[in-house]
Amino acid sequence: MSNHTEIEKRKTFAIISHPDAGKTTLTEKFLLFGGAINTAGAIKRNKANQNTTSDFMEIEKQRGISVATSVMGFEYNGKRINILDTPGHKDFAEDTYRTLSAVDSVILVVDSVKGVEEQTQKLMEVCRMRNTPVIIFINKLDREGKDPFDLLDELEDILKISVCPQSWPIGQGYTFKGVYNIHGNQLNLFEPDKSKVTEPVIQVKNLEDELLKEHLAEKPLQKLKEDLELVEGIYGALDKEMYLEGLLAPVFFGSAINNFGIRELLDTFINIAPSPSSREAEERTVIATEKAFTGFVFKIHANLDPNHRDRIAFLRICSGKFERNKFYYHTRLDKKLKFSNPMDFMANEKSLVEEAWPGDVVGLYDSGNFKIGDTLTEGEKLQFKGIPSFSPEIFKEVENRDPMKTKQLEKGIQQLTEEGVAQLFIQQPGNRKIIGTVGELQFEVISFRLEQEYGAKAGFRPLSFKRSSWMTSSDKKNLEEIIYRRASNIAYDKDGNPVFLAENDWSINTARRDFPEIEFHTTSEFNRRTEKV
Repeated sequence: MSNHTEIEKRKTFAIISHPDAGKTTLTEKFLLFGGAINTAGAIKRNKANQNTTSDFMEIEKQRGISVATSVMGFEYNGKRINILDTPGHKDFAEDTYRTLSAVDSVILVVDSVKGVEEQTQKLMEVCRMRNTPVIIFINKLDREGKDPFDLLDELEDILKISVCPQSWPIGQGYTFKGVYNIHGNQLNLFEPDKSKVTEPVIQVKNLEDELLKEHLAEKPLQKLKEDLELVEGIYGALDKEMYLEGLLAPVFFGSAINNFGIRELLDTFINIAPSPSSREAEERTVIATEKAFTGFVFKIHANLDPNHRDRIAFLRICSGKFERNKFYYHTRLDKKLKFSNPMDFMANEKSLVEEAWPGDVVGLYDSGNFKIGDTLTEGEKLQFKGIPSFSPEIFKEVENRDPMKTKQLEKGIQQLTEEGVAQLFIQQPGNRKIIGTVGELQFEVISFRLEQEYGAKAGFRPLSFKRSSWMTSSDKKNLEEIIYRRASNIAYDKDGNPVFLAENDWSINTARRDFPEIEFHTTSEFNRRTEKV
């Protein structure tokens, strides 16, 4: 098959939302509708390793939340769909931000009862930074929630994006009768079924069709007609170009847990969502249809299988064709690597992949060669943009609770921070290890994994720092001076870059005033775009 045909088949997207909006449930239902699983209820096993659920996933099962991005693929209507299910919990937001750099579009899940929540807003800002096309799915219509028109207003006001409803609910909660597919003129009647794909669909010519009267009472039918007249007047038809530019979001209503409204969403998604196109590298723009292979690592996961000490790097393919047992150039290490057993993630099993195309995500066994953001090519010196580290909000010093296991602790901290669970800063003198995170839950995960996977015990001593800023200067002497004069505030990140740790804004502003030649940056991507505090 030609390169173009394979690229057109691919749809790679992430499902994002505030915790508990139903994101993981929706992921599972997509797999159910795609025939990748037969009955629902398997989602917590659908991480990258299926045959033995790794111990780390215990923390997800105990908490009932996703704390790692999982990758799944399936075939649907001749398309290859790659889903990246992300953690909703804000403590793991950085994992989600990194995942958003590896997808071509996004489905945002909103809870009809709670409406737009804080995390939804932050995620939307990241999508806007990259102009990622967004489809919105309003979930939990089988519960009493907000009025659909109020929800649409809320989406436009808070998320600052135009919306265009593609389906419309008939009733809500106890009165929920189904969903009317506006553009397909179909009435989908609601029958709660949590595990199988069953959905009676009634095809009608228009809202005056006699068939509608057979299935809907006069009152709900009248309200549907009035609502749809209003929808047409306010929102009009879907402008696909505006959607692809990230300016307009199609909106669907449904109930993921009851398999309701999913098919319309999936069918529309594969029709309008973009296939892989181009991606920005520092040196140039890489087009998906280029012959030469390129790709970048957006996630690393250690110990997916507790019986084997393995690390897997998740590689997003950007152009060309990836082949097994072929040498590829690792641009940061300046050396060639060969992968004899790359993995493909199809629903709930991983399999060996012989070849992969732009948009696919491949798992590469890693013996410590990769860091997040690394680029692989066929020889060209490239570095893809867009996987920055953000400033953490909580800083704690690592304390070794078992001196006999010092080596294991060092290795565990090194691997977990390379994986992106948290950020590691080293402070001198004494090689003090400081872990920076967005939330407290990350420390629980680190502690749990250190003990389970490395046999090491660690405590975390809270520090007064509240934010970090990366420092650069055109004159090396200026950097040396601030490092010498403000030694108690200086640490180094995983790449050896100097970082200023501050207790508050005043502390950073004072440093800026005292050292005007130093530039302070809020993310680690300072060499690519100068983002001052």
